[in-house]
Amino acid sequence: MPTPRPGTPVRGSTTGRPLMAAMDLFGRRWALRILWELRAGPLGARALLARCEGMSSSVLYQRLRDLASSGIIASSAEGYELTPLGTALRDALRPLDEWASVWAREQERADRESAEK
Repeated sequence: MPTPRPGTPVRGSTTGRPLMAAMDLFGRRWALRILWELRAGPLGARALLARCEGMSSSVLYQRLRDLASSGIIASSAEGYELTPLGTALRDALRPLDEWASVWAREQERADRESAEK
């Protein structure tokens, strides 16, 4: 499957809208986990494999190629790291992470109330 690109059809959308291409890229297995692991600094492939228990090396290298060709990560002497575009993505995802925490608390509250009935 080719790496999603803005302006071209992607899974779930024929419009090529940049957001849809980004969602396709980030929705691929392990992509977000790799970005999460790189949030604090560079890591080598072995360290990424160790942190992402259950991921095969072939999937790791495919995701690294996808993310690198998209300009989100780059390879350096220290390993793989977020580019300025990747750092901007990390910062852009913070509000979504905060929303997800609120959502989780609301779901827990609703589950408790439902169990009490």
